[in-house]
Amino acid sequence: MSGLLIVGVGNRFRSDDGAGPRVVDLLLAQGIEAMELAGEGAELIESWAGASDVVVIDAAKSGAKPGTVYRFEAARKPLPAGFFHYSTHQFGVAEAIETARALGRLPASMTVYGIEGRCFSFGEDLSPSVAAACEAVAAEIIAGSRR
Repeated sequence: MSGLLIVGVGNRFRSDDGAGPRVVDLLLAQGIEAMELAGEGAELIESWAGASDVVVIDAAKSGAKPGTVYRFEAARKPLPAGFFHYSTHQFGVAEAIETARALGRLPASMTVYGIEGRCFSFGEDLSPSVAAACEAVAAEIIAGSRR
C-alpha cells in the first residue's frame, strides 16, 4: 500500500463516538476511499503500515463546545495528552500513534481530526453540532484529496 489512507475511528452505536464512521460514509458517497475501524491500537498501527499519508478521524472529549474540530499534524508532534481519552479501548488512537512513533512505524504524514462530542451513550444518532462538524471535516478532506 502507498499513498493516502483515510481511517474513521469510532463506534456507530455510541452516539457521537460515531463521528469517524460518519465522515467515512460521507467520503465514500463522494468516491473517496476510506475505511472504518473501531479504534483498537494495534489494528490502527497495522492499518497504516506502508501508507505514506494517513488521515485519522475520531471523536474527542476535551470539554470544548460539541462540534469543535481539531486538526493535529501527528507526524510532527505528539497529540495532546488525554485528548482522545474517553475511548472504550485501553490502547486507542493517541497511544497507537505514540507507539508507532517509538517503533519507527509512523507514516511520513499523519493528520488527525478530532471532533468534539457531547453524548457517548448508547444510540446511533449524532448530536446536531457533531453531524455538522462531520460534514465540514469530510469537505476539507475531499478538497485536500483533489489538489
